[in-house]
Amino acid sequence: MTRGHGMGGAGGRLRCLLRAVTGVLAFAGAAAALVAALNLRGEDPVDAAGPAPAVDPQAQAALVARGAYLVRAGNCSGCHTARGGAEWAGGRGIETPFGIVYAGNLTPDAATGLGDWNASHFWRALHNGRSRDGRLLYPAFPYPHFTRVTRADSDAMFAFLRTVPAVEQPNASHALRFPYDSQAALAVWRALYFRPEPWRDDPARDAQWNRGAYLVRGLGHCSACHAPRNAWGATDVALEWSGAEVPMQRWHAPSLLSAEEGAVAHWTTQDVVRLLRDGVNAHASVLGPMADVVHRSTSRLSEADLSAMAVFLQSLPPVPAPPPVPVAEPVVAPRIAGLGARVYADHCAGCHGDDGRGIPGAYPPLAGNRAVLMANPANVIRVVLSGGFLPSTPGNPRPHGMAPFSHLLTDEQVAAVVTHVRTAWGNRAAPVSFSDVLRYR
Repeated sequence: MTRGHGMGGAGGRLRCLLRAVTGVLAFAGAAAALVAALNLRGEDPVDAAGPAPAVDPQAQAALVARGAYLVRAGNCSGCHTARGGAEWAGGRGIETPFGIVYAGNLTPDAATGLGDWNASHFWRALHNGRSRDGRLLYPAFPYPHFTRVTRADSDAMFAFLRTVPAVEQPNASHALRFPYDSQAALAVWRALYFRPEPWRDDPARDAQWNRGAYLVRGLGHCSACHAPRNAWGATDVALEWSGAEVPMQRWHAPSLLSAEEGAVAHWTTQDVVRLLRDGVNAHASVLGPMADVVHRSTSRLSEADLSAMAVFLQSLPPVPAPPPVPVAEPVVAPRIAGLGARVYADHCAGCHGDDGRGIPGAYPPLAGNRAVLMANPANVIRVVLSGGFLPSTPGNPRPHGMAPFSHLLTDEQVAAVVTHVRTAWGNRAAPVSFSDVLRYR
């Protein structure tokens, strides 16, 4: 009886184990089916032939010209042209916290580019984040923003890309860490954080505002930088426009909601247009990654579209200003204060002035400059280390620039001079430490 009881107990445990395994497999199957279903949301059937090209040569030429304008609005060449490489041929590595994603070849080469694609394939890439063969694309290609691009605009962009010179250049394999290099992990990410979103105008807003919103939120994909991301690299929609440090670029994209960082609601519309068109206005200038955006993209847009973007950006709801509090004098060690003042006098005062007021039309003031005073000191440190270069634009073809000092100044000297400009002439920002500089060097 003892033996029989033992066998019965073992059989019972085996049946429990089998039920548990069956339950786990059923759950895994249901979860996989759910992920697959979520990845098919908003999928359109792909037309094997794609839409027929325009028969009228003038209509086709107009379509191509419109497409050329739209790819500039999306700054596509910024990623799809490697330094020193052929335009649109890809090969540029995009650094992410999960590894490197290499931009693809957009030229009409049949073997390595888009030669075997049609307009429906291209639309699916923009709208659904899928390649011609159905593979899921990594969101370093910003399809969570491009999903808002209309089918008509997508077709025009594709028509233009069909006209660029074909370049045979194989696409480089991504260098992503496990498990981020798997389609399964990407499918789970998309199920959680991506949903195709056709563009719809806001009926409560006028045509100009809607045009600006379409450009800023869609092709311009501005919140790709100006919004924080979670641990999995997804944009935090609840904090859209609130600014974020772009880790791999080591620049801080300022909040577009805060008057202390990058909000423009208190500027005139024409001031915003000047910054996007020329890279500089009476209040600010663009540096770092934003200089590239202005150079390649916004400086080439029409006045009407720039005005629409400005109107949208000025409508972003401002964050409430903090309650006024007595401004404390920043505490800076005497040795650091002296070192910072000496470095400034030797290397900076010749352009920015002993009083930090700069030279109008040439070198910006540092006194009261919100780029200097931001809580995150990344940008001012990066400018001292790597230099500050405005983009060359039709409205500002020969901009003044600032040479890099990373080869001349030690980390301690950089920390001291940045602390000096953040605490002199009435500036009241927090001092910068040696470790802060080390982080951004």
